[in-house]
Amino acid sequence: MNDPEPLILPTLTEGAELVGEFKGSGYRQPPQLVRLPNRQLVQLPPLLFSVAKALHDHRHLAADPHAALAEVADAVTAEANARISTEQVLFLIDRKLAPLGVTTYSNGTAPSLAKADTFLALRFRTAVFPATATWFLSGLFAWLFKPAVLLPSITMVAAAEVWLVATQPMGEALNNAIRTPTSILFVLALTVLSCVFHEIGHASACRYSGVRPGVMGCGIYVVWPAFYTDITDSYRLGRGGRLRTDLGGVYFNGIFLIALAVLYALTGYDPLLVAVVAVNLEIIQQLLPTLRFDGYYIISDLVGIPDLFKYMRPILRRTLLRRPAEERLNALKRWPQIVVTVWVLTVIPALAFQLGLIAIKVPDLILANWQRAQNLALSAQAGAGPLELLAGTLQLILLTLPLLGLALLTYWMLRWLTSKIIKIPTPQQA
Repeated sequence: MNDPEPLILPTLTEGAELVGEFKGSGYRQPPQLVRLPNRQLVQLPPLLFSVAKALHDHRHLAADPHAALAEVADAVTAEANARISTEQVLFLIDRKLAPLGVTTYSNGTAPSLAKADTFLALRFRTAVFPATATWFLSGLFAWLFKPAVLLPSITMVAAAEVWLVATQPMGEALNNAIRTPTSILFVLALTVLSCVFHEIGHASACRYSGVRPGVMGCGIYVVWPAFYTDITDSYRLGRGGRLRTDLGGVYFNGIFLIALAVLYALTGYDPLLVAVVAVNLEIIQQLLPTLRFDGYYIISDLVGIPDLFKYMRPILRRTLLRRPAEERLNALKRWPQIVVTVWVLTVIPALAFQLGLIAIKVPDLILANWQRAQNLALSAQAGAGPLELLAGTLQLILLTLPLLGLALLTYWMLRWLTSKIIKIPTPQQA
C-alpha cells in the first residue's frame, strides 16, 4: 500500500493579500476581496474568505498541520455560526480556494495563476515605472486633491476652456500646424505628455485617498497604444475614494490644459491651441462609457460592480430572449440591476453607432491612407528631411489605426455575440 501524502498546512499564495469587504458594492451579499500575486482581484463569499483569513492568522502553527487545521476549523465555525470540520476546511481549500490561486493545496503544491481573459481589456502590458517610482510621482501631486486647491483649479479649467474655445482662432491654428512637421511632432509630444500626466492623476488620487498605486506602464487597447496605472488597491476604498481615483486622470488633464492656456497667453504659439483641442478630445474619449475608459469605471464604481461587461450576456438573454434571470444577475441589488441593464441596452447600440460611423468613413480613410503613403514616398525620393518623414509616417499610422480597430472590434463583437448569447450548436449537439 502507498503511504498517504503528508499533510502540509496550506497558506496564502506568496504575494497574495487579503483586502476585505468590497465597500459600497452592488451585490445583495457584499463579497470579500483577495488580491493575488499578479494583482488580480478575486471575489470570495464570506465562508471562503473566513477560511483564507483563518489560515493566514494561524500560519505560525505550520509545524503541526493537524492542530493548525483544528484551530482554523474552530475559527471558521465561530465566524459562520455553523460547525465546520477539518475535512470540510480541506475540501474548501483544495476545491475552491487553491484553484482560484488564493491558497496552496493541502499537499503543499502551489496553485497556477490563470490569467483572466477580460473582454476588451488592455493587452501586452509593459511596466515602465515600478511602484516605488509611481509612489514618488504621486507624492509630488497628491496635494492637488485638497479641497482648497481642487475647487479653484476646477474653476480655472472652466475659465480657460471658455477663453480658449470661445475667443481664440482654433481652426486657423489647426490649419497652420498641420503644414509644419515640427508643429505636428510638437503637438503629438504634448498629447503623449498629457496622457502620462493623466495616469499620474489616477496614482495621485490613490495616494491622497490613503492607498498605494502600483506600476505605471503602457500596452495596446484594441489597436491603439495606451498608458495605464495599476490602481487595484483603490478597491480598499469606499465608493467616494474610488470615484476620486476614476476622475483623477481627467482632473489632471484639466490642470494640463491650464498650463497650455498660460503658455499660449505668454507666447501666442498656435500649436499650443491644437494641443488644447487634442487634450479636450482625450477628456471626451475618457468619459465615454462604451469601452474600458474612465467613464466605464465611473459607472462601475457608482453601482459597485467591478466588471460590467460580464453582465451583458445575462441581461441580453433575459431582455431579448425572454430567458429567466441567471444567478449572477439575481445576486445584484435592485438598483444596480436597473443601472447595469440601462448601461447594457445603451452601450451596445452606442458602440454599434460608433463602429458604423467609422465604417462609413472607411473609403475616405483608405483614400487618405493611400494619398499619404504616396506623398510620403515622393517626399522620401525628393530628399525630405527626417522630421518631415517622421511626421508623415506618424500621420499614416494614425490614419491606419481606426481601420484596424474597426476590423478587430467588429470581429470580437460578432464572436462574443455568437458564442455568449446565440450559442450556435455544434454538429454533434444538433
